[in-house]
Amino acid sequence: MMNVRTAITILSVFFLSMFAKAQYTMHKMINVGYAYQNQSFGEVGGRLLFLKNDDVIYRLGGSALMGSTNSQFAIMPKLQADILLNFEKNVDFYHSYYFLAGVEGTNKYLAPKVGVSLFGILDLTGGYAFAMGNARLNGKKMEGLNINFTLNIPTVFIHDIFN
Repeated sequence: MMNVRTAITILSVFFLSMFAKAQYTMHKMINVGYAYQNQSFGEVGGRLLFLKNDDVIYRLGGSALMGSTNSQFAIMPKLQADILLNFEKNVDFYHSYYFLAGVEGTNKYLAPKVGVSLFGILDLTGGYAFAMGNARLNGKKMEGLNINFTLNIPTVFIHDIFN
């Protein structure tokens, strides 16, 4: 348990020190998606997107994973941090895709992940989840292959639709 706390502290200091260097633009997003972690889960939550230019984008978010485990409905809170990278220059459709690296954690597992993001809106990621001690969700250990498919909807877009 101490190693997890140390990793979270180091990750937090890393992200916070990046934000302290310069002025970043922040955008709010709502995310919905599908997550596979030894079980299928639906995901609903929110994210904050930080960028100075669109070569490197940082995202922090929180969401709820909801699904049935061992025939019982379960909800897990999830925190995540991502970095989206695309340094390609002189292209017709500027920055249509990003390479994504990040980490997500719940009270049951911690999962580093990599993937791709289309416009920073549609994400496909995969990784491996490491169980937190012997924590279980309705008797099932949350360890192994981790796959996420997520749609990020900017709140500005939602506001524009209804006005």
